Amino acid sequence: MTQLDWLVLLATTAAIVLYGWWKTRGQQDMNSYLRGGNELKWPTIGLSIMATQASAITFLSTPGQAYEDGMRFVQFYFGLPFAMIVISIFIVPIYYKLNVFTAYEYLERRFDLKMRFLGAFLFLIQRGLAAGITIYAPAIILASVMGWPLHTTNLVIGAVVILYTVSGGTKAVSQTQKQQMIVIMVGMFVAALIIVYRLPPNVSLGDATALAGALGRMNVLDFGFDLNNRYTFWSGLTGGFFLALSYFGTDQSQVQRYLSGRSVTESRLGLLFNGILKIPMQFTILYIGVLVFVFYLFVKPPIFFNTPALRSLQNTPHAAQLNDLQRRYDLAFAKQKTAADAFVKARQSGDLARIQATKRAFQQSALHTDALRKSTRLLIYDKHPQAKKSKEADYIFIYFVIHMLPAGIVGLLIAVILFAAMSSTASELNALGTTTVVDFYRRSIRPNETDRHYVFVSKAFTVFWGLVALSFASFASLLDNLIEAVNILGSIFYGTILGIFLVAFFLKRIGSNATFIAALIAQATVLFLYFTSSLGFLWYNVVGCAIVVFFALLLKPIDKPSNA
Repeated sequence: MTQLDWLVLLATTAAIVLYGWWKTRGQQDMNSYLRGGNELKWPTIGLSIMATQASAITFLSTPGQAYEDGMRFVQFYFGLPFAMIVISIFIVPIYYKLNVFTAYEYLERRFDLKMRFLGAFLFLIQRGLAAGITIYAPAIILASVMGWPLHTTNLVIGAVVILYTVSGGTKAVSQTQKQQMIVIMVGMFVAALIIVYRLPPNVSLGDATALAGALGRMNVLDFGFDLNNRYTFWSGLTGGFFLALSYFGTDQSQVQRYLSGRSVTESRLGLLFNGILKIPMQFTILYIGVLVFVFYLFVKPPIFFNTPALRSLQNTPHAAQLNDLQRRYDLAFAKQKTAADAFVKARQSGDLARIQATKRAFQQSALHTDALRKSTRLLIYDKHPQAKKSKEADYIFIYFVIHMLPAGIVGLLIAVILFAAMSSTASELNALGTTTVVDFYRRSIRPNETDRHYVFVSKAFTVFWGLVALSFASFASLLDNLIEAVNILGSIFYGTILGIFLVAFFLKRIGSNATFIAALIAQATVLFLYFTSSLGFLWYNVVGCAIVVFFALLLKPIDKPSNA
């Protein structure tokens, strides 16, 4: 990074953090610290909701996933707008009417204390682990950019986020997220413009899309019904709906965002704003990854994007084998580039027979290039097992940013990814601290303390969960693609949590014991499926929710309903 990049990065970061501190100074009561004083308007709520979900993983891993797997991941979000409508109509008014700090307070009022503890416990486990992944994602970036040890980078980022979150509470998180989300959107838009500008003069945006489509990267819709396929129209519409309904309706990291609104209307508008913009935003980020893929059809990329791992073999007995693969790759890439040029010229000529012939030649050359990249990857993984700790796809976009974008823009894009990490992790830690102090500490340990005491304890629990997240961040490096890892982790727990809340909201004649047993059965079933089957993870949300509702209805006779 140049001095200009550092100036852009540091100035942008300092301005937003200082703004958040200034807007939230002097908070000492529970309502201000945990619920933002119920002062936020819908644009701030909407941007805060988006920023909480759009972690650094979104901007680091998603373009790389599109580079390797195409656009089909966008189907994951197809159920989200419908979930926003359901939450706005049915759930938001209930939370406001009961004036709760957390979603899990409602479970005690509807059922009993053990149901409140179960819901809060499942949230703490799932979100505490997910926070570790959101810390690990930007650590990859800084470790790559600065050459720092990865574990040290995890520690530095985690410590900064913990301090930032503890200082200002919910309102600080939401106010800074609004500014961060604006910078994120501007940064990604600028990146897209630069990629298009850097394409060869004879390659239009339509040509770029056709090149990507020829190699299977424009696979936006898949109407096939395959339960083992993670991303299809049906899994996104159904599994994605249940996941979004659980995440936005019952996950405290999101509930806390819209409970800070001035009114039910402001919260509803914030949720609907997210529902309208989320799919276009994800489509754009994925398409940026596709454009990077097309760019590297004409500008030779490294044979392996994790360049530190690649260099680790260059001075070993395996260097000769690596050099031979590199030589063959250079030749294969030159042929692929020639084939891509021929395909573009054929499209521009309008000759259908020529288009089909050049398309087949282009696809064959790409297969040969991909085979050499795969052989290199296997060699590196075999001789350098540490490289397996992170997927190559997670390095693709940051490699492009560092090596291909002009000075100043590099700093802006690094700021985008760091802001996403800060905003998402801050929301998670803020919610974890709130849930621990409200649902466990204040409820059962010290119920009669002052607001100042609970604010202090909330800060202490926020630090604790930050340390838990840092511990898990070291394990995150053993996971596959990071964006998938977060969603898989959520899907394992969200179905059960959603089932509990659906019974609570809509099946008023079912009591606590039946629901509690049903939830345990559902969670055990989902964990069993995760470890023993190849079922697409989005379906875990449907299965978990359905089992809770089914067994709660079946076990209804063992329990009397509550009066809530």
